[in-house]
Amino acid sequence: MKKFSQLAIPYIVWAVIMLVLPMALIAFYSITEPGNSIFSFSVTLDHYVTFFTDGDFLRILWRSLWIAVKTTVICLLLGYPVAYFISRCGERLQNRLILCITIPMWINMLVRTYAWIGLLTEGGLIQRILSFFLPDGTQLLYTESAVLLGMVYNFLPFMILQINTSLCKMDGALLEAGADLGADPVQTFARVTLPLSLPGVVNGITLVFLPAVSSFFIPKLLGGGQYFLIGNLIENQFITVGEWNFGSAISMVMALIMMLLMAVVRRLENRNRGGQDERNF
Repeated sequence: MKKFSQLAIPYIVWAVIMLVLPMALIAFYSITEPGNSIFSFSVTLDHYVTFFTDGDFLRILWRSLWIAVKTTVICLLLGYPVAYFISRCGERLQNRLILCITIPMWINMLVRTYAWIGLLTEGGLIQRILSFFLPDGTQLLYTESAVLLGMVYNFLPFMILQINTSLCKMDGALLEAGADLGADPVQTFARVTLPLSLPGVVNGITLVFLPAVSSFFIPKLLGGGQYFLIGNLIENQFITVGEWNFGSAISMVMALIMMLLMAVVRRLENRNRGGQDERNF
């Protein structure tokens, strides 16, 4: 036990330096206002009051949450059937399909998002294909739809891989038992497959929603600066405006929202796991 605790020391040091210390600095900046000298400051909550009393900031927050919800729902609707299909394939084909899904993730996300600009721009491949169905002059790039498309494209693999992992871990004997008891494929899916895959669904929702709600370069590239989300607001406060204190306050608000959502997701997962344990008992 002592040996394992010693092996954990480098990770603890790394976590303190890379995670705890930056969060502590952000929290400190969010409740302070710089004074006349570099070491003087005053404690204030005005940054939080400004954020929650300004209608424009609240609309940006709501827009970010809403597009993250839409991204998560679309990824779930698209990802679950794909993950289910992969889990029903043979082992060799399954490995090849998983490889096809993960290969695009080897490329930097920024580069992949840049590629969509060429596809969606006027004269691009997708623009020319859809020109037969859309009215003349319809713009695909720099719209909410382009931002949503970019988010779904970048985050869909996380949903597929998480759900597929849960489905592959499922005991096939349970499906056979359901069939022996007279359940048709729909009943077997609703009462066996879907409940057992919920941990993967919950993990997939977490891995899609959290980065989607705080994304800033996808709306910046595909939205052209016309579709402003909370991540863009934080970036603007730090880099363009130079209001580190107000930017830190917004960052803390987003961090608290994410931690709250993660706590709710974890609670739902534990409740579902407890229900399964009771049924198995």
